Amino acid sequence: MPITSAEGRSADSAAAPASPEAAEPIMLELVDEDGRTIGTAEKVSAHLAPGRLHRAFSVFLFDEQGRLLLQRRALGKYHSPGVWSNTCCGHPYPGELPFVAAARRTAEELGLAPELLREAGTVRYNHPDPLSGLVEQEYNHLFVGTVRATPEPDPEEVEEYAYVTPAELEKLMSEVTFSAWFMTVLDTARPAVREVIGAGAGW
Repeated sequence: MPITSAEGRSADSAAAPASPEAAEPIMLELVDEDGRTIGTAEKVSAHLAPGRLHRAFSVFLFDEQGRLLLQRRALGKYHSPGVWSNTCCGHPYPGELPFVAAARRTAEELGLAPELLREAGTVRYNHPDPLSGLVEQEYNHLFVGTVRATPEPDPEEVEEYAYVTPAELEKLMSEVTFSAWFMTVLDTARPAVREVIGAGAGW
């Protein structure tokens, strides 16, 4: 199971001043228990205990060998830094379709355009993060797909990545920390995973 680190930025890019847009608060879409939009909230405030239920997405991409693409979140992330998780996850902008957000963030974080991407259901969960003290109260839209291109991750988002078989995933989970939501979203997505890549892959 080769693990590939993201390339560091150049000194010039690291020293570049933040744009005015970077200082603007990131807003999330608040939802009710049925996933209906009820308002918005600033990103970090929505994750402060006890958390506010908001819309999210999770992506699972597989290569031609049926291996799952994992990422280790960058050490500078405000939430769950340095832990392993699924291919990509995040939050749609208010009014943005979850499918569009999933494709957008996969490109932004990993430099990838999925060859195939399909909906895989939704799951609602409440997961406190023991490392940061933040809380994931999410109504999560799941997506499963396939990819052929080599990832070109943004080092501000992704520390490293790996493709794993089910057996390699089980071994890795016994050795390192995964995100609090990982198994919840993976277990919910499994039926769609088997439809996309076949039951013979072992997922």
